[in-house]
Amino acid sequence: MSTPDARAARIALVLLAWKAGHGYADHIGQRHEDARDKGEPGWKGRAACARHVADLTVTKLAALALAGAATGIRLSPRRVAVAMALDAASHYVIDRRTPLRRLAKALGKSEFYALGDPKAAPCGTGAYAMDQAIHDLALFLAALYAGR
Repeated sequence: MSTPDARAARIALVLLAWKAGHGYADHIGQRHEDARDKGEPGWKGRAACARHVADLTVTKLAALALAGAATGIRLSPRRVAVAMALDAASHYVIDRRTPLRRLAKALGKSEFYALGDPKAAPCGTGAYAMDQAIHDLALFLAALYAGR
């Protein structure tokens, strides 16, 4: 039986490791071509997004392995695998761009989504802010499951 403190430590470990891995993989490790093309229609966009998500997932797994080794905190491999698969799937859907644009419209956030010049830089736009916020929510939910 796991104590609430042990569960909290596992959840925090997963969330921090995955947040760090996500930040690196989304902003530094992502191939320029994948960042540019992942929202494009057709196979070119799907392949770019799948490559990015695969790289991102490996990076998050490495970050979690390092964090686990550093702390000695052990996690359920099954829970981690399920959480990583769900997080990867959500990341793919979000990064295809159309679903996030539709969500923004449904939430009455189309104007915010359109803020900034996406050709000048993806960072600092409304679309980027919403993208990262939804990714953070997915990471949080995945960490709650994986750390349980």
